[in-house]
Amino acid sequence: MSRQRRSAVLLAAFMGGAGVLHFAAPKVFDDTVPRMLPGQPRTWTYASGVVELALAAGLAHPGTRAVAARATAGFFVGVFPANVQMAVDWRHRPRPQRIAAWARLPLQAPLVLWARGVARGADGP
Repeated sequence: MSRQRRSAVLLAAFMGGAGVLHFAAPKVFDDTVPRMLPGQPRTWTYASGVVELALAAGLAHPGTRAVAARATAGFFVGVFPANVQMAVDWRHRPRPQRIAAWARLPLQAPLVLWARGVARGADGP
């Protein structure tokens, strides 16, 4: 398996796993939904899980990989404000949770770059 294909499959698995977790353990994700969003947190949890599963499916298929990878990069950028809000909201939580919330922030950049790399690889040489 080529390095590009392996990277795409791993990103698909990562997104698929995250999507499944939104349904398997929704409470964890409900707690990260910014209060400023309208509606119930569980609705946002399930909606984001569906998006992640759809992106995973698109990444897994070579014919849709480039578009799905660009959409995945956009998704990572789009959820960044929610991650910032979570870090702010969690400022009074126990220290390990605060650290985890703030540690997530710089991880968004490599995720965006990973998805962009998959998109470039799927577009061809």
